[in-house]
Amino acid sequence: MMLIFFSVTYAMPIVTSIIYDDGALFEFVDALAFCLLVGIGLWWPTRHFKRELQPRDGFLLVTLAWIMMAGIATAPLMMAIPNLSFTDAFFETMSGLTTTGATVLVGLEHLPPSINIWRHELCWLGGMGIIVLAVAILPLLGVGGMQLYKAETPGPMKDSRLTPRIASTAKALWLVYFGITAACILSLKAVGMNWLDAICHAFAALSLGGFSTYDASIGQFDSPAIEAVLIVFMMLAGINFATHFVALHGRTLRAYWKDYEAKAFVSLIVASTLVCATYLSEVGTYKDWGTAFRHVAFNLVSIATDCGFTSVDYDKWPVFVPMWMLLLSCFSVSSGSTGGGIKMIRALILSQQALRELQKLIHPAIVNPIHVGGSAIPQNIAGAVLGFIFLYALTVGELTFLLMASGLDFISSFTAIIACINNAGPGLNVIGPAQNYGVLTDFQTWVCSLAMLAGRLEIFTLFVLFTPYFWRR
Repeated sequence: MMLIFFSVTYAMPIVTSIIYDDGALFEFVDALAFCLLVGIGLWWPTRHFKRELQPRDGFLLVTLAWIMMAGIATAPLMMAIPNLSFTDAFFETMSGLTTTGATVLVGLEHLPPSINIWRHELCWLGGMGIIVLAVAILPLLGVGGMQLYKAETPGPMKDSRLTPRIASTAKALWLVYFGITAACILSLKAVGMNWLDAICHAFAALSLGGFSTYDASIGQFDSPAIEAVLIVFMMLAGINFATHFVALHGRTLRAYWKDYEAKAFVSLIVASTLVCATYLSEVGTYKDWGTAFRHVAFNLVSIATDCGFTSVDYDKWPVFVPMWMLLLSCFSVSSGSTGGGIKMIRALILSQQALRELQKLIHPAIVNPIHVGGSAIPQNIAGAVLGFIFLYALTVGELTFLLMASGLDFISSFTAIIACINNAGPGLNVIGPAQNYGVLTDFQTWVCSLAMLAGRLEIFTLFVLFTPYFWRR
């Protein structure tokens, strides 16, 4: 049923192809038919077997849905782009659906407009989660959605709801997401983009996907106004969309002030921008502080929020700044945002846990529960956070060594995995902002695809399938 629904998404590139007469119409029509037939072929023999999904069904369905949709989405790319292998096409679509923004393609400005729309639509759909979107319609099909929502929704507070019914929650989130996207499109059009670029870059900004219609990304425009608009919307996308919902529903900005995670996120980004801009100005990378601030503000916000837009080749900056930007990509965005990484709430919980352990060294009998933003954090959540961060670090280490064993240098290997598992896009060195992932071998490309999937599904959802407990009755 998800694949049947997913076939509807081909309508947008089909309409785009008709408007621009770009020669890719039949590729998308064929791809739509293929996706629809595969979906019907899987649904028809099993249509009489219906039951409520169990938690393990949710984990398996989420993982398989992401993999299958990425695989199906390769069809128009492979038909429209000469000599594009399935490996590279799958990397591109997985990068889109996981909102990573890493690309293997060159000459983006010369691609048919419908192909660029398709790439960015994948980002936009993946931003809030195809699964959450499907949850809104699954109850109509007689299939429960809570298991899928809990498996897909990021952050440790997975049981919190905005509205009594899970379908209503998913719809509310998507309405907010759609509304902010529309505002971004109009804002980008107002500051000089054409409609195609405005739609594509708004889709990428709100999903924190980072795809662009140009090889030079946002540097193509060389416009402070465009950069300023994108900074605002990337920051909005880095905040929990539940907070946006509460603020819009209550018509008050107090919701943002009460969101301790959002305040920590904004404070960290602002402080990091000021420090890094001052550093680049002092070491002489830029002649004046204003220029340094402009370039640092845009690129730091882009990488820290796991978006992946670039305006300059920051790989040429002193290594402290790009490495700090990649570190921020690991934890700065809020849970419930469209960003990736560990998430700010987990970082806050872990820091409080560390402080509590230090206090216990001095006062072993002290009773000091963890508090974040005035709310006590149950011990089981703190334990889950520790387990998640350990598995995150272990995954980064193992995949980095895999890339190094395949012949890639350390900096490229480490930053590629960090960028992919955080869904941030560009790394450093051979996969830096002025390069792309097309230089990787097929094996290295598949390793990065695995990192993107694991990061988007927050590691547990994917790796629980590889435990013996999952398969035992």
